[in-house]
Amino acid sequence: MRASRIALLVGAALLANPVLADDLRGALTMAYNSNPTLQAARAQQRAVDEGVPIARSASLPSVSGSAAYTEFLHNSASSPLAPDRNFDLSVSAGVPIYAGGAIKNSIRAARTRVTAGQADLRATESGVFSQVVAAYMDVILSQAVVGLNASNVKQLDVNLQATRDRFEIGDLTRTDVAQSQSRLALARGQTRSAEANLIAARERYIQVVGKAPEALQAPPPLPGLPASADEAVQIALDDNPDLIAARERSKAAAFDTQVAGSGRLPTVSVFTGADRSDYLGSNNLAGAVQATTTAQAGIRATIPLFQGGLPAAQHRQAQAREGAVLEQEIGIEREVIAATRSAFASWQAAQALITSSQTAVDAAALSLEGVRAENTVGNRTILDILNAEQESLNAQVQLVTAQRNAYVAGFNLLSAMGKAEARDLGLDGGALYDPNVNYNRVKNTVWDWARDPAPKPHATRTVDTKAQDGSVPAQ
Repeated sequence: MRASRIALLVGAALLANPVLADDLRGALTMAYNSNPTLQAARAQQRAVDEGVPIARSASLPSVSGSAAYTEFLHNSASSPLAPDRNFDLSVSAGVPIYAGGAIKNSIRAARTRVTAGQADLRATESGVFSQVVAAYMDVILSQAVVGLNASNVKQLDVNLQATRDRFEIGDLTRTDVAQSQSRLALARGQTRSAEANLIAARERYIQVVGKAPEALQAPPPLPGLPASADEAVQIALDDNPDLIAARERSKAAAFDTQVAGSGRLPTVSVFTGADRSDYLGSNNLAGAVQATTTAQAGIRATIPLFQGGLPAAQHRQAQAREGAVLEQEIGIEREVIAATRSAFASWQAAQALITSSQTAVDAAALSLEGVRAENTVGNRTILDILNAEQESLNAQVQLVTAQRNAYVAGFNLLSAMGKAEARDLGLDGGALYDPNVNYNRVKNTVWDWARDPAPKPHATRTVDTKAQDGSVPAQ
């Protein structure tokens, strides 16, 4: 059901990486593969993954060795036969047996934080996709507003010429001409402002998608939207990634508290070692041994008796931090509920506004037609026509704005519900980034010299994109 909710939005075409992002599917694909915010979040999650082998290393055997060569430059008169040089070599190994639960709970906390980090990565995906949708719809809206204003300028220019012609034959007054000139000048200014907004929208699109918008197509419908705010909230409480991350961090904080409490408990370890000391033939005593070798093994127990209140303070500190995280979880839950209900209300309001705006557009068109007809018989003035034309323009702009807002609000609602991520948008197979791949790769790594290649950026740069303009493609 998850894939079917928004399958029409993106679909299997997201598996490809098209050269041109001329539809919403292409834009989302390009952002998924090259957006720097998303790429940085993935790298950050890989850093979180390393917390598990770091914590696990404390439970594994440790082996160390040392070597020292000593040249005796001076010996006292009381020991003239002392050796001239010495070479010491030692190897030791230790295995922890019991650490009061500190190691076990540290590993559990690290694993839980990996789960929380993966939820954070989901939230970042959703946030980036929301930005892409908003930028995509802003470009479409701004192009429509520029087109409407440009069309209005053309109409007002025709009106002005007709008004001047009628003034020349004495049918209209100079006031009518001045009113037409004023309205045309205002319309040209509004067009320039709309063009500036279009430039800003296109540049924002480049920022989040990674390339300039080209021939953007109308977006497909958003299936899977809830029927009520309660339904939306219930889904969000189960699937919102921010809330999931907060819950996992609460669990990790509980493990941290247990780690802090283990500081009052004994630790037990097994150790072994070997040492060799060699005078390299320089021991001048007759018949003296030139080299000695020893080996030892044993069990070491450390029992804390008094630490000045340190473990108790650390335990109370961890408890306080756990309490803070629990409160933060409730705070995030409140935010998710409020954001989901607000997004649902915004989506519903935008849907209603589309209906009313369409009614206003139809009524304004009919009104403009009537005013023009009445003007021909002298019942309406030029100012009445100009006002009717402005009302018609305003209604059309309001309609396209409502359509943009409704789509963005619908996608934001899906995002708040946890249903606007790559896995929900039809992305599957090789195109998906799976954070578990890296986690499974590193979680059991024990070789000290294992390393990854030097990092390099995966996001695409936009320095080579040309500056955008406010022109709209010819229809």
